[in-house]
Amino acid sequence: MNILKSVRAVADASGDGAIDWDAVADAAKSSTAPGDLPQSGAEPQAYAADVRDARSRIREVSGVDFDVPETLELQNRHHWIDANVATFRRAFEPLNERATFLPDLSRSINTATTAGALAFISRNVLGQYDPLLLADGEHGLYFVHPNIVRVADQLDVALPRFRRWIAFHEVTHAAEFGAAPWLPDYLEARLEDGVAALADGDLNREAFRELNVAMTAVEGYAELLMDEAFDDEYDDLRRKVDARRKGGGPLVRLLKRVLGFRLKREQYERGRAFFQAVAADRGLEGASVVWEGPEYLPTDDELGEPARWLARVPA
Repeated sequence: MNILKSVRAVADASGDGAIDWDAVADAAKSSTAPGDLPQSGAEPQAYAADVRDARSRIREVSGVDFDVPETLELQNRHHWIDANVATFRRAFEPLNERATFLPDLSRSINTATTAGALAFISRNVLGQYDPLLLADGEHGLYFVHPNIVRVADQLDVALPRFRRWIAFHEVTHAAEFGAAPWLPDYLEARLEDGVAALADGDLNREAFRELNVAMTAVEGYAELLMDEAFDDEYDDLRRKVDARRKGGGPLVRLLKRVLGFRLKREQYERGRAFFQAVAADRGLEGASVVWEGPEYLPTDDELGEPARWLARVPA
């Protein structure tokens, strides 16, 4: 980790766009220790076995026919930063084309802010199912191994058990996108509309609201399905992971709020409560109806009042 190098990367940000993405990657990685990857093939094989078991179990419980991506990577934090810089670069391209007052200063500020956000997230993210929005190619399934090792130790959970928990969580997302082939296009359209409006100096609240509602459904259903499918006791894991989502010192909590971690936690909690209520009334199969088409997604109001969704959507 080299903070001076990170600062230099931001100071040297250049180009015609609002963000120098090469400088973002350099600055984020310079301020973040990459972490260690396994030195033998046993650990990658264990991840792969967990993913296969999760796929079989989730298929059985959900009744959804899906597969997991061929791309399954164990990443360190630098690998994760590189992968997500590419995604951010595609997503925010309209902003890069926008002219700004004092463009050099604005570029440096934008580059520093984005690099700081990616660096912080890279130190906290555990796994990621990437549907590769705004790009052609295979979906990806990533596990940030050094973070999984560190958090398992912090939570006092055996690494193989915690690794399996994370694998099950990410595979539930593969199941969702397998059940809803329309979902990537739906999310992509709202992301593009929201970013395009920002590039024009406007705020498309409806696009971001619909994106947040859809992601709340994605995270909430994953929580429900994972609890049904995980093939071990999970109450203590759920309790410890929920506490971690809420925890951290004052600075960490502030950063989480600024970077949307609070919104992510609310997506987990609100989505889980919605699907628990729906499943209590109609079972897991009834809850899975949300993936039959975008018209079956809950509205923002229905997330808070599941009875309204149950009244609207026939059994």
